[in-house]
Parts: sequence; C-alpha cells; structure tokens
Amino acid sequence: MSTANVAAFDVLNRRFLLDFPGEAAQALEPMSAEDAAALLARQPLHAVLTVWPYLSGDVAEALMLALPERTARGLLAELEPAQAAVMLLRVPEEARMTRLAAIDPTVRAELETLMQYPADAAGALMDPRVVGYRADMTVGEAEARLRQRKLGRLHELYVVSPEQRLEARVELHALALADPKQTLSAIARPLLAAVQAVSTRDEVVEELERHKLASLPVVDHDGRLIGVIHHEGLVAALAQEASLDIQTMVGVSRDERALSNVWFAVRKRLGWLHINLLTAFLASAVVGLFESTIAQFTALAVLMPIVAGQSGNAGAQALAVTMRGLTIREIGARHWIRVTWKEMRTGFINGTAIALTTGAGVWAWSGSVGLALVIGSSMVIAMVAAGLAGAIIPILLVRFGQDPAQSSSIVLTTVTDVVGFFSFLGIATLLAGLL
Repeated sequence: MSTANVAAFDVLNRRFLLDFPGEAAQALEPMSAEDAAALLARQPLHAVLTVWPYLSGDVAEALMLALPERTARGLLAELEPAQAAVMLLRVPEEARMTRLAAIDPTVRAELETLMQYPADAAGALMDPRVVGYRADMTVGEAEARLRQRKLGRLHELYVVSPEQRLEARVELHALALADPKQTLSAIARPLLAAVQAVSTRDEVVEELERHKLASLPVVDHDGRLIGVIHHEGLVAALAQEASLDIQTMVGVSRDERALSNVWFAVRKRLGWLHINLLTAFLASAVVGLFESTIAQFTALAVLMPIVAGQSGNAGAQALAVTMRGLTIREIGARHWIRVTWKEMRTGFINGTAIALTTGAGVWAWSGSVGLALVIGSSMVIAMVAAGLAGAIIPILLVRFGQDPAQSSSIVLTTVTDVVGFFSFLGIATLLAGLL
C-alpha cells in the first residue's frame, strides 16, 4: 500500500474513531492486540482517548500491553485518573511498573494513590479482571469470548452499556441453555446489587447476605464495571478480620504477628495488661468487702471461683454471638433492646439449669442446704448479668463509634468477676444463719 493510501486510510480511521467511538470499539475487539495497537498508534492521542472508554476491560488491558510506550504514556496522562488506575490494576505487575515508570512523577503518584484502596474497601477485595458484555452481543459470541478468556470462578456475566456502565446480568446456566443466535439482552436479568470500589467490607457483606449472592460486581463513581468480588475471596477476608478481632478482644494490637519483634509485642500489650491488673484489683476489692464472711465460712473460698467461671463462660458466649451479628450487619446499635433482652432471658434459663445442678452437687459435698441455696441463687444472678454484659458491651462500643472488638473481653471479665463475687458473697452474708 502506497504512502498516500496509508495516510488516507488513517484519516478514515480517525473520523471513524471520533464520530462513532462505540462502533469503533466493537470493530477493534475481534482484532489481535498487536494489529489494534498498531492502528491506534498511528492516530492522534485525542482520537485514542475518544474510543478508549468504550473498550471492554480485557481489550483495554491487551492494548495497554501492546501499545508503544509513547502512546501508552500519553494515554495514562490524559485519561481520567480513576479509569487509568483501574486499567493498570488489570495488567501484570511487571508491565504496570514499566508503564508507571515512564510517565510524569506527579501523574504516577496520583495513580499509585488511587490504586491503593483501603484494606477493608471493596476495591481491595475485588478481582479487576472482570469482563463486560454488550447487550447486542449474541450468546454464541459471548461463549466464544468466555472460552478465550478462560476465567474461573464465574457465576454470571455482566451486561454493560457502550460506555461500559453496568446494566444487567446473565446467569451462566441461562447462557448455556440459550440459542446461540439470541442476544444477551434477551436473556439478561436485572441487577440484584452492586457496590462502589470505596464501599466498606461491612457493606459488601450486607449486600451478599441480603441477596444470597455468589459474586458482587464493583463499579466506579460513574457506574462503570471495574471488578467483581467473589464470595470465597470475601470469606477469606472475613476470616482474617475475625482473627484480628480475636486479638483485639484480649488487648493485642491488630498489627502484631506471630513473629513480630519482642519489644513491639511488649509495647502493644503492656498497656492493656496494666488495665487488666486494675480490673483484677477491683474484683479483689469486692472480695475484700466480705473478708469476715469468708473467714467465718471457709467453704465460700472454695466455691467462689465456680460462680465467676460459669458467668465468664456465659458472658463470652453472648459476646461472641453479638460480635458476629455486628460483623455481618445482622444487627446494629438500634437492636440493643432486643439483643440484651434475649441474652438476659437465655442467661436466666441457663443459670437456673446450672444452679440446680451446682446446688445439688454442693449439697452432696457439704451437706448444707444454705450453701447450696447461696451458690444456686448467685449463679442465676451472675449469668443473667453476664448475658447482659456480653450483649451490651460491643453494642455500646459501636454506638460511640469504636471498634466493637477492642478489648471487650477484658471489660466483660471485669463485669462477670465483680458481679459473680458480689452476688455470691453478698447472698452468703445475708443468709449466714443458714450456713
């Protein structure tokens, strides 16, 4: 082809790109990445920028890898930063670093910031390799594209507008059963849910639980499809979050790891150990109030840990259930009355059952009906208080904008010990005549 013909061909392509960007994007899709990149490299940057938002994610990814450095550098500098960041997240890390190194440092710093989603944001949990499918694409074309991409863990396809905005979904079993000549619009179903990249993990969990989804699409602020959160990925993230909650519940920093530096561990733990020491002194002070009663009836010293231990276990159960409900957004601070009432009733019923067993055992051991009555009644009171504390402590933390896992077990232990000791020794003092 002569130079004049090549120039004329490029002019025609330029007009096509500028005047019909959606159709131009469809024409580029079946081409190899090398041929499409060579065609775009001969066009001015403004023509490439016009058609780029209409390209599906996989085509844009392949072109970004195939484009000459000059064109790619200009494209990354002129594209909307959020769109450029999402596209870079799709390419392999080595290629991403190469492209970033070639652009202006100011632009690079902005893109790197946009690519670093908060750890608990949907953007950090999503798989950015999602592909959007046009509504006018046939079932046969969609299946061919699926086979070409070879992506696992797919549960449904996402239908997008020419501007790549998320519009609908197509379930895989519907795709497999449809006529290959049907369009995706004919078998598409309405979206059940979608989240933005900045949505929190709690919001993602809430959407997945509410709609019983296996995957959840992620969109940018303009509604463009940029990723998908797979259920198994979210489960792994929640498992990590749960393990962190276990640490914070007992006063260990979220930042500490099994192989962390000794002094780092000491620095993070020592403050909470001092707080725990103060609460232990508080429990001891309660015991000290009844020193004369204990001196008179030494059996009380033997039985006292039983009440505190049982109430501590009951409180831990209530705390675990309430924490889970808050984590998966099953409950919120507004449910505090229902949750605490339920846990108090549970504590009363369980406490009564345990009190009967404990009372029978103490009577058989000591032969004292009064001692059995003291430990039985204090057991009921302590377990009701434990259920109340286990439910209300994390809810109060949420109400005041704090992490519900933050050392809640230390506070709970204090409550159960103080109430357990006070109720047991206080009732023993009142019923001293029966001991």
